[in-house]
Amino acid sequence: MSKAALWRIVLMVAVTTWAGAAIAQANLEINTPAIASLKSSMQNRHAQLAPLYGNGAVGFTRDGNVALRDANAVPLAQRQQVNALIAGENQDRAALYREIARANGQPGWENDIRATFAQRWIERAQPGWYYQSAGGSWVRK
Repeated sequence: MSKAALWRIVLMVAVTTWAGAAIAQANLEINTPAIASLKSSMQNRHAQLAPLYGNGAVGFTRDGNVALRDANAVPLAQRQQVNALIAGENQDRAALYREIARANGQPGWENDIRATFAQRWIERAQPGWYYQSAGGSWVRK
């Protein structure tokens, strides 16, 4: 292995370690009026989404969103409403990740915060709920 290749590996490891340490320093529980409003909106919506998680219609995606996993689990007459719920939830989640990064003074951390929350949502999912694996397939918890 050449010295240049070795230095590239060392640099890559250093950058990866720094990025992981930076996100470890982020205050994910930080609270601002914008974050509180987003959390309230998401909490109110959760009452409508929980039955959809339970019947497998909706699942947690690997990128920190929710998605319609099984349209057949939703009656046709309700699909538009469910799609609107999912869109609203994903809009709030994106805004939440962005606001947490901004509140920490690090807007560049948004993707790392999203990834951390994606793991949290999956870890906190109830048995029987679905989530996407790293490879993109749906898994029942």
